[in-house]
Amino acid sequence: MQNQQMPNQQQPIMPQPPHVITTKDLSYINDMLAWNLLAMKKAHFFAGQCQDQAIKTEIEKCGQMHQRHYEMLLAHLQEKQQNNQIM
Repeated sequence: MQNQQMPNQQQPIMPQPPHVITTKDLSYINDMLAWNLLAMKKAHFFAGQCQDQAIKTEIEKCGQMHQRHYEMLLAHLQEKQQNNQIM
């Protein structure tokens, strides 16, 4: 088997997201929402089980990060929905 080098073909970076969300995009966004929600719930549960206050604080920070990500995704979807209603 020959070791072939592929030319460095990078896709251009989009300055703004497209105006259309495909079915595949929506499926991935739903997965991201579910993953962040689950991580947030697990962090909350394990922080409640933790005896060491320093570790508990770090787990709570982790849960808050996942909550922020969840809310950010949700805000993008709500903004997209409002923009589509205006058009």
